[in-house]
Order: sequence, then C-alpha cells, then structure tokens
Amino acid sequence: MVRRSFSDLFRSAAEAGPHDILKLYNPKGNIINISLSLEPNSPNCCYKLEVVAADCNSEPLGAELAGALGFDLSSMEKRLQGLEKNILIEAGETPAVVYEMKKQVESFQEKLESVEHLSWLGLFKNLSEGTHKPSPFYHKRTLHKTRKECEHVREKFLQMSSLKVSEEVRQYLKTPTFDNWQWEDAEIMVLLQVMYTDLDFIVAFNIEPEVLQQFLFEIYRRYNNIPFHNFKHCFCVTQMMYGLIWLTDLKSKMDSVDLLIMLTSAVCHDLDHTGYNNAYQINARTELALRYNDISPLENHHCAVAFEILEKTESNIFRNLSMDQYKRIREGIIKCILATDMTRHNEILNQFKAILPAFDFTNKDHRDVLMMILIKVSDISNEARPMEVAEPWLDCLLQEFYNQSDKEKLEGLPITPFMDRDKVTKPSSQTGFIRFVLLPLFIELANLFPCLEQHIIDPVRKALDYYTEMEKALEREKQNRAQSDNAVKSKETTVGPQS
Repeated sequence: MVRRSFSDLFRSAAEAGPHDILKLYNPKGNIINISLSLEPNSPNCCYKLEVVAADCNSEPLGAELAGALGFDLSSMEKRLQGLEKNILIEAGETPAVVYEMKKQVESFQEKLESVEHLSWLGLFKNLSEGTHKPSPFYHKRTLHKTRKECEHVREKFLQMSSLKVSEEVRQYLKTPTFDNWQWEDAEIMVLLQVMYTDLDFIVAFNIEPEVLQQFLFEIYRRYNNIPFHNFKHCFCVTQMMYGLIWLTDLKSKMDSVDLLIMLTSAVCHDLDHTGYNNAYQINARTELALRYNDISPLENHHCAVAFEILEKTESNIFRNLSMDQYKRIREGIIKCILATDMTRHNEILNQFKAILPAFDFTNKDHRDVLMMILIKVSDISNEARPMEVAEPWLDCLLQEFYNQSDKEKLEGLPITPFMDRDKVTKPSSQTGFIRFVLLPLFIELANLFPCLEQHIIDPVRKALDYYTEMEKALEREKQNRAQSDNAVKSKETTVGPQS
C-alpha cells in the first residue's frame, strides 16, 4: 500500500498551500532535515514548522482539502489494498510493473525523509552529497541552461511569485548571516522580488509585477551552469548589497535611484560568465577580448547582456522612467559593474581613501565612488558570512580556478599562478587574499560606517585565523611526511642491496 507522503503530512500540519515555502527549525533556530532520524521533541525542546512564504488566498491542504474536493483518503487507501489483493489472486504473483511503481514511491519517500530543508522544490535534486555541498556535477551539465531547465524553474517561480514572505525571513534577508544554500533557484527569485518591493522600488519607479518577474527570470536564464559565478553567486552578492543598504541606513543618505542602481548592478554583475577570467580571455584571444580590446572584457560583456535584457519591453523594469532617469541609471550600472574588475582594485580603493576624511553624501562624485566600493565589497564578501556558508563557496571557487588552469596548460597559455591546482591549497588561496585585499577594503568602508565592524570585519578576521591555522597544519603535515620519507631512504641506504 502507498503511504501518505511526508510533504502532505507537514503541509497539513502547517495548513499550507501547494506552492507555499515551508522550513523546519530546531530549538537553536537552525534549519534542519526532515527524516525518520529526527530526535523526538518535548515541551522544553520544540521544533518549529513555519510557512515562510504563503499565498494568503490558498486553500488548506491535506485531509481538509481532500474532504472539500469530495475525496475520502481512508477509503482510497482501503481500495488500493483491495486492488493489490485482487491482482495477486488473479495473476498469482505481483506484476513487475507494480514492483517498479513501489520502487519509485520508496525512492521518492526516501528523498522526502532526507531532504535538506522543508522546501518541496528541493525534492527532485540529488541530496546524497550531504549538507552545504557545492554546486552539483557542473562538469556533466551544459554551460547554458536548457530550455526545459529554465521552464521548470520559471513555472515554479510564477506559482510562488504571489506568496507573502514572512516578516522573520524578510528581516533575516537583511543580514550578512543569510544562508543561501537553503534556498532553491525559484525561491531565490521570490527573495529578489522581496528586495525590490521592500526598498519601495515597485512604487517609486512604477515597476509592474509581471515585468519584474520576467526580468528576474531572464537574469536567472543568463547565468550559466558553472561552479562559482552562477545564479546563486548573483543572489549572494545582491543579498549582501541589500543587507549593507539596510545596515548603513543608506535609504536616509542616498536617493532611491542610487539604491536601484546598486541593487540592479549586483543582480547583473556576472551575467553570462563562462568560468574563465579576464587573463584567460586576453591570453586566449577570445571573441570577448577582441570585441572589447582587452579592456575588462568580462565586465563589459556582463553590462551588455544586462542591457540586452532591459531592451526587451517585457523585461525592462525601467520602461516607465523618464529619459533622464534611464540615462542616469544606465551610466550608474555600467560604472558599478566595470568596478568589479579586480585589476582596478587599488585604483578604486585609493580614490575612496582620498575622499574619506571629508566624505560628503551630497557630492555626486563621492557617492559614485562609494557605490563602486559597495559593489566590490558585496562581490567578494563570502568570508564575511558564517563559515558553514562561506567555506562551500571557496570549494566552488577553487573548482572554477582549477578548471581554468587545466585549460591553460592544455592550450599552452600562461598559467594563472593563484589557480594552479599543483601549487595552490585551500588555505593558501585565502590567507593572502584576506590579509591584503579583503581586510583593507572592508576596514576603509567601516571607517565611513563604524557599525559594519561587527557585521563584516569581525567574521573576516575569524576566517583569516581559521585558514592561517589550516595552513600551519598542512605545513606541519608536509614536514612530517618529508621527515618520514627521509628516514625510509636513510634506512634503505644503510641496509644496502640484498645479495
């Protein structure tokens, strides 16, 4: 007999609709798996089941809905049992097709019981890798998303787009501790929609909901299936920018056009990235490098793709703006996205340091530099997040780096030193970067906004300590191995060859 699925049980318990987003929290407030191995709860140690995004007009699910539709679940189960019995009597044995159906049901049930979080969009992906694993099997996927893949996510996003996201999640979305790994792509699009709504862009710029939804879908579609610079990275950068806007109270210091520029720049900043950086583009003389004359080829391409999307009426979130507003926004987005080219890092940081002592929010030049600094901080902010969120991102980044250095070796191109899998270790890739790039940048921003010290600088210092200790441990292991090898060689020399 087919047992009632876990999803229906939990949806019934939460009185949730078919497209609502649910999460299960442990007593510490962490999102946890739903499985048969869950510890029993008690009055002093309660789990929390929450509908974090709901359609206020949806009907109740489960037995109530079944009753409303005229279904009697109990009689249906009895009928199934009777059918199974009749088949067994008439056929003498259970047909292979029934075994196959049961196998599929059991497989589905297993996914339900081991799902990483209570979002039923996650039921159809392979979760066997465990918690917080990097993007799955990119080497087996096409670079560009398939039409089927896009339509699947689009359908789910549109089903969920009218959900009302809970206040708790809306507040969590404003913090640097937000865990992106717990959200599916369609859910992420809902969260991006929330950002545009809660910053009052929908009203201020007369953005129609269906146009915003089409814009976000096109953004999703144009991020590629690569380990790091993918749609989830786009979300993380945008979410950090969103968090910084709220943490620093920029709504009271800058006008809404500047805020719209910053958020949209973050959304668009790595569109159609193929996983190979500017150095590779230039050395390999790719089409992008030739088109943009070796000047920030990737960043120029990201801008071009962004405005391709915005040129389409159905996805142009700026279509109701005046010509002057559009011109200002286009100029600002281009400036912000081009600022993410790391070869310009020192140039932009030095500009910011020069104006910092007399920073003036009424000065457009000052604001422009700050906007470039904010997108730069957001772009490389993973180490400001909790380690369980940040470390899987480093694994993704190293995979992309190693893919590039392997390709450079195969094509006889100069090998990018910090990407060489034969020379770079996980901790060595981070210690220098944090010490000489991240911290100096973050500290200067915190000089303007002291409140950021605890939110982004303290976590980065902890990350530096973590990777420094890891590097020392690896070095000790290397020395011990060398001593062991030398001892073996010395022993072989002393004993000499046997006759």
